[in-house]
Amino acid sequence: MVREQLTSIALALAGRAGARLAGVMGLRVAKDTLLRLVRAAPEDPVGRIRVLGVDDFALRKGDSYATILVDLERRYPVDVLAGRDAEPLTAWLKGHPEVEIICRDRAGAYAEGARSGAPQAVQVADAWHLWHNLGEAVEKTVAAHHTCVRTAFENIVPAGPSPSDDIWLTPPPPAAGMLDICGRDRRLVIRTKERYSAVRQFLDDGSTLEDIFRTLRLDRSTVRRFARATSIDELLVKATNRSTLLDEYKPYLHQRWNEGCRDTAQLHQEIVTSGFTGSIQTVRRYLRPFKTATAAPPTRCPAPRPRRIVRWIMTDPGSLTADDAADLKEIRANCPELDAVTHHVRDFAAMMRDLRGDQLPAWMERVVADDLPALHSLVTGPRRDQDAVVAGLSSPWSPGQVEGHVTRVKLLNRQGYGRANLDLLRTRILLRV
Repeated sequence: MVREQLTSIALALAGRAGARLAGVMGLRVAKDTLLRLVRAAPEDPVGRIRVLGVDDFALRKGDSYATILVDLERRYPVDVLAGRDAEPLTAWLKGHPEVEIICRDRAGAYAEGARSGAPQAVQVADAWHLWHNLGEAVEKTVAAHHTCVRTAFENIVPAGPSPSDDIWLTPPPPAAGMLDICGRDRRLVIRTKERYSAVRQFLDDGSTLEDIFRTLRLDRSTVRRFARATSIDELLVKATNRSTLLDEYKPYLHQRWNEGCRDTAQLHQEIVTSGFTGSIQTVRRYLRPFKTATAAPPTRCPAPRPRRIVRWIMTDPGSLTADDAADLKEIRANCPELDAVTHHVRDFAAMMRDLRGDQLPAWMERVVADDLPALHSLVTGPRRDQDAVVAGLSSPWSPGQVEGHVTRVKLLNRQGYGRANLDLLRTRILLRV
């Protein structure tokens, strides 16, 4: 009876924490004794498995990994394999010829292991990762065409009281975040342009990314981001498209300035009473260019930020608010590329919802026919693993359940503080359910 209690405590809390709890319960025991009890605990027989889920998890991130196998019908982990290579999975599957369906991510090692160890099984790729990758491709496309978005919104004036049009004698302001208060390119903009030009020049000359980051003395991830960018606009949008505390008060400041109020301290006090929390210096810097103009320019509706547009595109049209739907319609009318992306996303969403994976080849052909480089890169991956992707979009089975077990495994691994060997972690994963 006491042995069973201590084993349960060890499976739940591992060594040190388990020893402390056992002491509170009046059971004095060393942490090493608890770990020996875990290793001695008998495992349940695996039994027959029809639907298997496969995924990897990190023992030490970037260093060592392991593979968890889950019976998706019983919702129960059945084994843990060392590494995330094809060979251990192949050997395990050969001992379980009854497996009919294997749900996995699109890692090449698992695809090869499943193909070699269970050629009779249908491989099902994770549809969620496809949707996630599609969202990333949409975000790159929106960033590359954000100039079209700004063009669509630059002539829209916010509703509300405003002075007469005849005093607006200055041109519309430039894109937000591109210029400083003196009208010059911001240092961030200049630096981004210079780095992009340098990286592109090195790439055109045949240099590798390793050579570029050493020559320019930049971080690897920075060089990789500049190399993968399809245009300078894609980088500038991310670098400059930032909100400020003053954004929602700009229409009021423009109106009051054109009414003749030029006292910065008074204007600051007026917007403070409306909820502004910034300093008077912020207001003074913003109003400084107005002193050389006949009047303050009209405030324009700020262009939506790329991620907001991505959310509109990736959301079911029936779930969008009327304002969001109207803004998205305006963007699509001014940018054929984003209009095409929206069509492709909604077709893909319908394919996922209705489990019509057979429509994937035709969808990929339509994507390739449009000038959408980010989506072309997305299509390359599914084509290499097309049968599993089609099955993933057609089957109700998915590796989503395995992700939940991986989350639990991460907790168990942290409880062991990374000191436990894989055999101990494996036993806790299989017995603590």
